[in-house]
Amino acid sequence: MKKTNHSAVLIGLIMLCSYNVSAQSQIKKAEWLTGTWENKTSRGNLYEEWKKISNHEFIGKSYMLKEKDTIVFETLRLAVEGNNLFYIPTVKNQNDGKPIKFALKTLSDTQLVFENPQHDFPQVITYTKIKPDSLVAEISGTRNGQHRKQVFPMRKVK
Repeated sequence: MKKTNHSAVLIGLIMLCSYNVSAQSQIKKAEWLTGTWENKTSRGNLYEEWKKISNHEFIGKSYMLKEKDTIVFETLRLAVEGNNLFYIPTVKNQNDGKPIKFALKTLSDTQLVFENPQHDFPQVITYTKIKPDSLVAEISGTRNGQHRKQVFPMRKVK
């Protein structure tokens, strides 16, 4: 008769359960990001749209409406991989069309900060919830030896 190491099985189950709780709580705190957000500019209206597709993943896109045309800038994913949450944009005509991962650095009820120090620009992507219907998205980092930052105040439209 084969002996079973009950403590090893128990430790494995505890680790699996803690992974699920940790992963689900990370992305659950980001649910305020879901919806359609608008930034009105002189060049047109910029939109960012987020949808929850599972307890471990949101998908989105960033686009601009110009007259009757929709110009998509990037497709987006917010995904739990392992025990981490990643912001994963794919930008047309950049990085050979491959997605780039930004790892979660700060998570609270009102802020998400993602970082990828190896990326050319930006290295940091931040979302800050101001009110339920407003947020500020920010990209920042170093480009050509100079610190740069772009701020996008947005209002929820859906």
